[in-house]
Amino acid sequence: MRNIAFISEADTVSKILNHFSESNQPPRIAPAREPPLWEAAAAAEPAGNEPQWNSSAQPAPEIEFDQRIAW
Repeated sequence: MRNIAFISEADTVSKILNHFSESNQPPRIAPAREPPLWEAAAAAEPAGNEPQWNSSAQPAPEIEFDQRIAW
């Protein structure tokens, strides 16, 4: 699919939208929301999806490894 025309005249666009029974007015902007209530979030029950980290997941290497950069 490719564009073959671009309609930029407001009167023409309005006529096309009215023909298809579409509104020619932009949608209303929703009002801004308030910030979350941190006290309510802190008092809520935890979701129970915190990861359980295993301290022995990656053991220390058995060899000495020099991580310095030698340029």
